[in-house]
Amino acid sequence: MEIKPIKTEKDYNQALERLEIIFEAKKGSPEGDELEVLGILINQYENDHFPIGLPDPIEAIKFRMEQMGYNQTDLANIVGLKSRASEILNKKRKLSLEMIRQLHERLNIPTDVLIQTY
Repeated sequence: MEIKPIKTEKDYNQALERLEIIFEAKKGSPEGDELEVLGILINQYENDHFPIGLPDPIEAIKFRMEQMGYNQTDLANIVGLKSRASEILNKKRKLSLEMIRQLHERLNIPTDVLIQTY
């Protein structure tokens, strides 16, 4: 087992190849330990080189509403009025701090997603 930092795309590809080979390793075995360390190194390289940005706030609201089976009336119960909910979903009204708090609390959407500009 030769573990080294992943610094280049070549290192990354080699690590992925090795990960595929030992993917079924038993936890606690030498290969299992190697798998765990490789996973951490690969994850760090991917986070550094292929970052995933935060979703659009309104798209996050729509997605979460769909997951929860909510409709515009349900959103209106959170933000105050049906017309306000429509304006928000159509990006004609910005989210207020109180709306962000309520959406975070009721829909469990992270506040760092909701505070972004759109």
